[in-house]
Amino acid sequence: MARTPPRSDVVIFCGGRGTRLSEKTREMPKPLIELGEYPILWHIMKIYGHHGLTRFVLALGYRGEMIAEYFLHRHPLARDFTVRLPDPKPPKAPEDWEISFAQTGIESRTAKRLLLCRDHIRTRPFMVTYGDGIADIDLRALAARHRRLRKEHGVVATITITRPYSKYGIVKLDGDRVETFREKPLMNEYINVGFMVVEEEIFSYIRPGEDVMFEETLQEVAGDGKLGYYIHGGFWHAMDTYKDYEDLNRMWREDPQWKIWRD
Repeated sequence: MARTPPRSDVVIFCGGRGTRLSEKTREMPKPLIELGEYPILWHIMKIYGHHGLTRFVLALGYRGEMIAEYFLHRHPLARDFTVRLPDPKPPKAPEDWEISFAQTGIESRTAKRLLLCRDHIRTRPFMVTYGDGIADIDLRALAARHRRLRKEHGVVATITITRPYSKYGIVKLDGDRVETFREKPLMNEYINVGFMVVEEEIFSYIRPGEDVMFEETLQEVAGDGKLGYYIHGGFWHAMDTYKDYEDLNRMWREDPQWKIWRD
């Protein structure tokens, strides 16, 4: 077991339609898309559970009832079990997780979804992430950096950033000839990949009745000099497209770098 960061609830955005992955999301919400034999949402929760964080608030939206149905009924049946037919009792899920299913609206954007989860969140600070990205992240180091930035700079939130690889080959020209060609190089810019630590003050930036993306909220926090960052140099991958779906399932079979938990 990894060293445990301070106890934090974990909010996971699970409400979007995932239109760039419509081959799958016509039938199910994006967090339920299978990665191996389990949904990607399960993989995300296993990452947090590995670090001792086992209380989750799922911000539901599009086909959210399917996510609740999965954890209440389908997930416990995914392992071998035995019953006595005269008095059948369903098996228990193997993970000791507590899950709040927050109904945050079909069309809501992520800042509104977070605000609607507020009454379900018991800890301060708490963690927030997206329902489609996985990483071999050290949550203890993330929490420690947030505490330091909070003490030294009064940050309201700390986001995890990483340098992604370009999806395209980069060409540099020299007149009529190609001078260099680099296949999908590491980009110079950093991107936000979720895995965030957030303080109570974040809610003062989310105005009731306003429906915006959480990234816009973070822009305001950054404008006030209150947004910290944690650099993750390891594995990270999001499931945005069908190619991502195929790539991640191949990785799961061959080398699942995000699988930091023990079976």
